[in-house]
Amino acid sequence: MTPVLVIVLLTPVRWAPPGIDLAEWRAALAEDSVDLLAPLPQVETAIAAVPADLGLARSIGWPSMKVYEVKHASFRCALDAAAGEGHARAAVIVADAPDLPAMLIGKLIRPLTTRDVAIAPALDGGLLGVATRLPVPDWLPELDTEDGDVRHARAAAPEPTHVAGTPAWHRLRGPLDLSRLDPALDGWETTRALLS
Repeated sequence: MTPVLVIVLLTPVRWAPPGIDLAEWRAALAEDSVDLLAPLPQVETAIAAVPADLGLARSIGWPSMKVYEVKHASFRCALDAAAGEGHARAAVIVADAPDLPAMLIGKLIRPLTTRDVAIAPALDGGLLGVATRLPVPDWLPELDTEDGDVRHARAAAPEPTHVAGTPAWHRLRGPLDLSRLDPALDGWETTRALLS
């Protein structure tokens, strides 16, 4: 089976825990988000970043990891970059969910065997990730990371069944999200170290 490309999208981070530098916090979240892809089978990995974030992308990526320069930090721009390189399927996840279980990435990718699009919502609104067959379907609207939802994509589809919804997970966007971090989950070492 052809590997699926999974892209970590560097989006703006507007909150950090008290006493932690915002840029350092953002880098920790992004590094852990990239590292959680390492054990996934049948997956290629990449990072998508706007020009101002290319330095961060290169500092957290592994050697030879592809970095896509995109005009906007959006799902569409990252997916279009993947399509431009000939990938048949791709998933994009935002870089502020450092403890995302690998199983949920699998659940985002799996529907593409029968559906055109799969969308993972974020708890408390917005989106965690979007996966599509490529090229991106013309009918798929721009889905905003902060207020996009599955309903909006289904309304635009020729048939609602073209869009699969997958389980939600939290992003680290505010104090409440810290309480959702599970110390028993593997990974998120860089974020964990900052918090300790």
